[in-house]
Amino acid sequence: MKLYGSETSPYVRKVRIVIKEKAIPCEFIVEGPGDAAGNVAALNPLGKVPVLLRDAGDVLFDSPMIVEYLDSIQGDPLLPPVGEVRWVVQRWHALGQGIMEAVIARMMEGRKPIEKQMQEVIAKQEAKVAAALKYADAHLKHADAAKKGANYLVNDRFSLADIALGVALEYIDMRYAQDWRGKYPRLAQWQAGMAKRPAFIETLPPEMRKV
Repeated sequence: MKLYGSETSPYVRKVRIVIKEKAIPCEFIVEGPGDAAGNVAALNPLGKVPVLLRDAGDVLFDSPMIVEYLDSIQGDPLLPPVGEVRWVVQRWHALGQGIMEAVIARMMEGRKPIEKQMQEVIAKQEAKVAAALKYADAHLKHADAAKKGANYLVNDRFSLADIALGVALEYIDMRYAQDWRGKYPRLAQWQAGMAKRPAFIETLPPEMRKV
């Protein structure tokens, strides 16, 4: 299989972490929608990353779909197949996805010429991020147990919930830097545990890697 995407996209990074956590053979090809090679545009009619080219020759796109497919291939599930716990994990997944979308929307508006920027749009996206951080901290379980190693969001077990929120928080650091750790120390403690996982370290965007 081949995964096409940029190193800075949080959606691509989420998929890459799933691949590494599950040890799935997959070649990562760094390419954005506008790159000269044109593979992304040719494979995905929406012209977005990530794009997964399966061995059979067909294509999957949209990160929630890709991670669910990858999760079905091998190993213990990162997304429980049935039951209430599946929807708990998916809720965290949706929260992380929403944070990524809000940060990207804010960034794109901020890249416009100053006279064309809509401050109400930026403020709206910033409010979404603020509300999501507050929600995440309020619903963080096992805050005290985290000191003893129980550092997961759902049922003391690593899951897609941890991947999605962990990637989203580090994307805030990269594109919308703020002192959320000072405001939410419990959430910061949880994120610090995620950041130590090899899959998170190996997929850090170049500008976030320590020299």
